[in-house]
Amino acid sequence: MSLSDTVKKHPQKPTSQLCAVTLLGNLVATPDIRYRANPATAITEIVLATSSKWLDKKTNKYKEWTSYHHVKVEGELVEQALLHANKGDIILLHGYLSNIKPTTDDKNATHQGIVHADFVQKFSKGYTQAINQIHCSAQLVSEPKLMLTEQNKNICQANIVINQHIYNTEKQKWQTLSVERVIHVWGKQAQYLAEHGNIGDDLMVEGKLSYTNGVNKEQFIEVKNMHLFKDA
Repeated sequence: MSLSDTVKKHPQKPTSQLCAVTLLGNLVATPDIRYRANPATAITEIVLATSSKWLDKKTNKYKEWTSYHHVKVEGELVEQALLHANKGDIILLHGYLSNIKPTTDDKNATHQGIVHADFVQKFSKGYTQAINQIHCSAQLVSEPKLMLTEQNKNICQANIVINQHIYNTEKQKWQTLSVERVIHVWGKQAQYLAEHGNIGDDLMVEGKLSYTNGVNKEQFIEVKNMHLFKDA
């Protein structure tokens, strides 16, 4: 089911919702800066790498996983922070989820998620502890599905829609942007969502951006903390 079909079947509430993404990581490549006319606006798309570590209890060794985030930057932010940026530089950015399809040289790739930056700050090359955070309020648009992993852990999967009130610099006007994403919830929170969550309920989630394996690299939200608000 597409986002438009989902919205038609489950009408969205008129309230504007929160979507705040914070990333701190390294530039994968030097930015390719272009300029759009009428009005003349700098625009670029960067890829930011963030890494996370966890302890594998089976081997008692730490493992590392790197996520690659596609980020669109436009306007004064490009010239202020990225004009002299190079591969490996540390980038701190804040933004929101967008429906824009990332550009890629891989004709078979169908990336499903991109971050639209509204704050960017550059630091010199080096290693730093990465940040990958998202906070958002949203509405459930699918029935939560509870599953059991091979390690006998509960995971609940559901679709959410985030309605964001954003300023479109290209059209120079405010508009509501509806973004649909899949969420993965673990443990006791997974069981709670499966037992109590229904289509139309509001929820607040805190987590990180993750991507599926394979060519598609579909973006989803790995939930750390969740608050469910029942639809009145």
